[in-house]
Amino acid sequence: MAPRRQSRRTIDAASLEIEIARLGDLDLKALRLRWQGVTGRSAPVHLPKHLLFAMLAYRIQTDAFGDLDAGMVQILKAAVGSGGSAAITKLTDKVDRRNQELAPGAILTREWNGRDHRVMVLADGFAFEGKTYDSLSKVALAITGTRWNGPRFFGLRAAPQSAGPQ
Repeated sequence: MAPRRQSRRTIDAASLEIEIARLGDLDLKALRLRWQGVTGRSAPVHLPKHLLFAMLAYRIQTDAFGDLDAGMVQILKAAVGSGGSAAITKLTDKVDRRNQELAPGAILTREWNGRDHRVMVLADGFAFEGKTYDSLSKVALAITGTRWNGPRFFGLRAAPQSAGPQ
């Protein structure tokens, strides 16, 4: 498809469903005309009706709600390429970590030595038992009395995998 142009229209999910359902009622000629209207160029002549419909439906949805982010495109390219499952797992882990960014107001909980501990995420740190800390590692130190990786202590990051015998 041609380079993306930003759509200025706003659309709700229900009207988007209706628009896509109406695409399903169109014949091949009408789908090609709709393609011309959406993309600004002629539809590829080799595309059968079902593919033209699917591509138009996707394009209409991305115009309304946005396209895949760069991280997801990278994962999909790795899945198609020769990266194998290990490469895909590494990429999905990276996306998972990015999606775990903490928003102010979030509450983290951790049970330690039979006691539940609650920490509130602030815009500039973390609140725990009436004090503000600038890192989760310092909160973990206050709770346990020993040094910890704060995100790991609160279950936000998995422990590194040991290499083990090869």
